[in-house]
Amino acid sequence: MSARPVLLKADRLTKFFPLPRGRRIHALDDVSLTIHEREIVGLVGESGSGKSTLGKTIVGLHDKTSGSVDYRGERLPKAYRPADFRRHAKTMQMIFQDPYSSLNPRMTVGEIIGEGLAVGTSLSRTEIEARVADWLGRVGLEPGHMSRYPHEFSGGQRQRIGIARALIQGPEFVVCDEPISALDVSVQAQVVNLLQELQDAMGLTLLFIAHDLSMVRYVSDRMAVMYLGGLVEIGPATEVFFHPQHPYTQALIASNPEPDPERERRRGPTAISGEIPSPIDIPPGCRFAGRCPHVMPRCRSETPALRPLSGQPARLVACHLHP
Repeated sequence: MSARPVLLKADRLTKFFPLPRGRRIHALDDVSLTIHEREIVGLVGESGSGKSTLGKTIVGLHDKTSGSVDYRGERLPKAYRPADFRRHAKTMQMIFQDPYSSLNPRMTVGEIIGEGLAVGTSLSRTEIEARVADWLGRVGLEPGHMSRYPHEFSGGQRQRIGIARALIQGPEFVVCDEPISALDVSVQAQVVNLLQELQDAMGLTLLFIAHDLSMVRYVSDRMAVMYLGGLVEIGPATEVFFHPQHPYTQALIASNPEPDPERERRRGPTAISGEIPSPIDIPPGCRFAGRCPHVMPRCRSETPALRPLSGQPARLVACHLHP
């Protein structure tokens, strides 16, 4: 994957949300991630680990507290202005988690999908309607659906509308923020297959955020694991899934439902013990130390760096068990 050109690079990206009395939520802390052209990077972790915040900060929906994001070598703004959104909407887009709340109920499907073209291009209304009709067909809906409203569609159909809205401007990079978590299991595979087909056809680069580790392994080239605002493991998706190196990744995968009832579950912890610490009061040292079965004294005082495993430059792990 490293042979492909770098499309996007986040360097020590940090995002804090201020609270009263000088306190703050540490949503992202020094996150560095490189994504290559036409790559699918799966991002996993528990709720509250910072996955969605990372995706939204990369595309400019959250201002950056510190750190940077470079897109094709160009430094993106720390805080987006309206002109920045209009410019970068043609290259970066986002598919949101909830198809019920991410679509304006007062707009028709045609208006929703074509809004970006109406705002950011000089196309005529007839040309926009023709493109919207084409995209409705590409996502498995009918051109006649253009005049309908979101409440007339199922959850899976609404997510297809959201996909069409995100892709109609022809972006290169798309953040998929848990696009299947609000859907029935029977519909999830259909939406994932649609995304893969469009990724192949358009040469898209995806950051695919999800809770289902099996689905992430199926979809992704690489998998990145987040915990409490930081990355703890990165590597080829199959390697991370079948040979996890960080104790948190091991516990996540051991807790993942086994789809084959006849297959014996891999040995290891069956659940992650304890509660995730508060992102307001971050503990010193390794953030997973309070829940780790292999904790050592240095883990509670020294923060491990994300570094390559010996002899495996594609595998990065932040753990004192792997010096």
